[in-house]
Amino acid sequence: MLQDYATVIEAEQVVVAESNGAIGGVLVLSTTPDGFLIENVAVLPELRGRGIGRALLIHAEHEARARGHSSLYLYTNEKMAENIAMYVTNGYVEYAREEGQGFRRVFLRKQLDRAH
Repeated sequence: MLQDYATVIEAEQVVVAESNGAIGGVLVLSTTPDGFLIENVAVLPELRGRGIGRALLIHAEHEARARGHSSLYLYTNEKMAENIAMYVTNGYVEYAREEGQGFRRVFLRKQLDRAH
């Protein structure tokens, strides 16, 4: 992503995951006309498989509920098959595919129950 992260930090909700005193992952959340968006979730390659990404997704769900949303959504590059599979495993359902910023995007949404 080619974002200016100083602007992102100022404008959006940014959460970092710490691992052994260093940043191991990041989560960027925002509210859009379509609902509560996971704008970015990323984990350092050397820390993948340790549950950091899953913990960030769970945090996003808690934030969505706390803000009164009944679902949250995200999108990713169509070529990111492993990521798409991980989102589906975690309860996200594909609802659209569109061209955007030079690549095919897959949109996924997760419905949230209020019990958590």
